[in-house]
Amino acid sequence: MEYPFVSIGYGSVVSVNKIVAVICFGSQPSKRLKDEAQKKGKLVDATEGRKTRSLVVTTSDHVILSALACETIAFRLEQKSAGSLSHLPNSGQKQGPP
Repeated sequence: MEYPFVSIGYGSVVSVNKIVAVICFGSQPSKRLKDEAQKKGKLVDATEGRKTRSLVVTTSDHVILSALACETIAFRLEQKSAGSLSHLPNSGQKQGPP
């Protein structure tokens, strides 16, 4: 049985069902989001001391710092969603006109 988790780097995983957004870190709004989460006690640092490259926002309003690029996490999420549909007929095939 496969659990619906996605790796966000260095051994840390997050439940796919709980992810609301993956945000690239560096802009002022993303830094404010991080600061607000820290004030509320809802900041989780999963960078293992490396530079923060993305923020993962969860349904519980937790903000998780990751050292992986946004694109990497998004790609992994796409892989997970494609894999979860592989048991369905015609999965992976484009639906078009007959």
